This record gives sequence, structure tokens and C-alpha cells, in this order.
Amino acid sequence: MSSTEPVAPPLRRRGERMRRAVLAAAVDLLSSQGLAGATVGAVARAAGVHETSVYRRWGTRENLILDALTTELDAALPVPDTGRVRDDLLAFFVALARLLSTVQGRALLRLSVEHDDTLEERRGPYWSERLDRAVVMVRRGVGRGELAADTDPGLLIEAVSGPLFVRVLLSGGPLDDVLVQGLVDLALDGARSTVSGPARAGPLM
Repeated sequence: MSSTEPVAPPLRRRGERMRRAVLAAAVDLLSSQGLAGATVGAVARAAGVHETSVYRRWGTRENLILDALTTELDAALPVPDTGRVRDDLLAFFVALARLLSTVQGRALLRLSVEHDDTLEERRGPYWSERLDRAVVMVRRGVGRGELAADTDPGLLIEAVSGPLFVRVLLSGGPLDDVLVQGLVDLALDGARSTVSGPARAGPLM
């Protein structure tokens, strides 16, 4: 930083006010400059707080960013209940794909899978906790007779989410609605009830 660059004076923020200001600054920096630009110093300057206060509260940059992202994205993956398992899964995984297409979603996924002893364990399982909640959609489908009684709900959710995560972490392929529809239908084809499951719905879009 050059000596002529203006620096926001530290504000007398404490407790929850300070936390909200720092988390908001971290999300803004991630959106505008990516993971590399969201340093503790940059976040502290943007929030108008002392850098030592940030370290005292979060300990590491990784914990700060995880807290910012999990707070920001906490409501990004609601579990729908449309009355049809395919519609539920499409809505959920379209939302997941769109989240993973954002700077914040990609950063959160990468940090969540890092093997770093400095990361707080309670924040690491962000994705697994939300995918665990999603199994209720499959269980409802089994209860309605849309899926076979022996369907493994967790495995079905992983069968759709896994390729999405691989595209973010490894291949860099697109995450579009056509991909989601193909993955959902592929997973459901292996779990359809042979008794009286409802006919497949039309195209997603």
C-alpha cells in the first residue's frame, strides 16, 4: 500500500457491531478481488477496525473468511417441498449450482475441503451439513412411492452433488441447469419405484 493511499480510521466497534462490519467487508472483498485479495489487513481497513482486533476475534484469515461466507450464505440452500421428488431435487440442486458459480460459493467450497489444522472444525462441515438436510427430500419421495423403498437417501444426494463439486475443484466445467437436470434424472433412474411412481416431468426450463 502506498503512503498516499487513504486509510479509513479505525472505528470504536466492539462485539456484534464489529463482527458484522468485518464479515461484510470480507464478503465485499471476496466478491470484488477474490480469495487472494481478502487479506486480514485489507478486511480490517475496509471495515475500519484494527487488524489486531480481527486476529484476536478470528485467529486466522481462514477462520475469518469461513465465518463471513457461512454467515452470508446460510440461507442460500433452502430445502423445497413441492410434492414431487424430482421437482424438489431440481430446485435444490439448481440453487446449489448457482451458488457454486459465485466467487463466494467457490471460495467456501475450497476452504471447506482444505486440510488445515487452523480451521475451526465447527465451520468446516458447511456443505456436508446442508447435504445432510437435503436427504429429507428423498425420504419424502420414498414415502410417496416415487422411489424404491430401499433407496439410500444420502447416496442419491451425493450422486448429484459430487459431480458439481468436482467441476468446481477439478475440471472447471460449466454448472448450468441442463447439467443439473441430467444429474438428477440419472440419479432418479436408479431409484425409481417400479410400482407406481409418477411420470417424469417435462424440461426444467
